[in-house]
Amino acid sequence: MTHARRDPLEFDGCLSVPFGRLGVLTRGECLTRITFLPPGESLAPRNPLAERACRELERYIADPGYRFDLPLDPEGTDFQKRVWREIAAIPKGRTRRYGEIASDIASAARAVGQACGSNPIPVVVPCHRVVAAAGLGGFAHQSGGFLLDVKRWLLAHEGVIRGG
Repeated sequence: MTHARRDPLEFDGCLSVPFGRLGVLTRGECLTRITFLPPGESLAPRNPLAERACRELERYIADPGYRFDLPLDPEGTDFQKRVWREIAAIPKGRTRRYGEIASDIASAARAVGQACGSNPIPVVVPCHRVVAAAGLGGFAHQSGGFLLDVKRWLLAHEGVIRGG
């Protein structure tokens, strides 16, 4: 998962959302990356899949219960992909702890946290729903700032916590 001050032209689409922007990258017929960006210029989708991804992200922003139906091709290790499958199974309005996921896949909470932080398709693969045993935990390898504010917004949007 990334947060960068990148030119929106580097993406196949760039969508304005309440907490900033989401940059979308596709390869072939699959979504490969969503990047959190600060507020700024949007970019009209450059291909049909980017248009579909932006439309589905808009639907999620309008309705946190929206279920994504996008072809995904995240780049990562076999272990990361196992963690991301576990994350993808967390229903809206629920959270799981890093340690719970680690126990389910016979790993360690820290390793799960690292895989969560490397999730290239956040929001669609809802890593914001993974929390620490005693609090919110980090987000995208960050423990504060813009990205943690995004995690709070997403969890509030889904009714898990108050405020945003």
